[in-house]
Amino acid sequence: MGNGRPKAVIATINELERSTLYSEELGISLREKSDREYFKWFLASLLFGGRISETIAKNTYRAFARHGLLTPRKILAAGWDFLVNPIMREGGYVRYDGRKSTQIVRDCERLLAEYQGSMTRLHDTAQDAADLENRLQAFYGVGPTTTNIFLRELRPYWKKADPMPLPVVEKVAKSLKLDLDRYRRKSLRFVRLEAGLMRLRKQMGKA
Repeated sequence: MGNGRPKAVIATINELERSTLYSEELGISLREKSDREYFKWFLASLLFGGRISETIAKNTYRAFARHGLLTPRKILAAGWDFLVNPIMREGGYVRYDGRKSTQIVRDCERLLAEYQGSMTRLHDTAQDAADLENRLQAFYGVGPTTTNIFLRELRPYWKKADPMPLPVVEKVAKSLKLDLDRYRRKSLRFVRLEAGLMRLRKQMGKA
């Protein structure tokens, strides 16, 4: 797999292939294949998909965890005001806190109303990968980027989760002369590589 690359680049690629997933960084175990862990990742993806830094997204997710708000029913029981303060405040939000709280409340309501609160049911109801993405984007405030964030780390575990890598990932890979087509996209190795490339984009000024 060298293809004439400098040893330093090869070492970088090898390291990228062992990258920690964003879900793992938050203590979310998708390999458990449980609704509980899937919802945690859905919640985290809603935060990562917003107009905030990754640091604030992570801190806000951890605030949800500290307060025991990691199921749609518990979030709805806590209510919008509680999400705005203390959850969003503890996470570091100074803008969009009300908007993000509204999104999370509405998306929890939809998940319960249409899928009995089950992300697995959402997946199983979808006819194929495209339908799965469409169903996700039917949630309030969920667009292609949030959908990609949620589905990419689920590729090894959900049959219908197979989003294309984001253009920024392909751009960073190209700068390393790395052919993403050489990888099986639904493999954990590729998902780790993708997470590594997402982080590397900032160091390379590609954000």
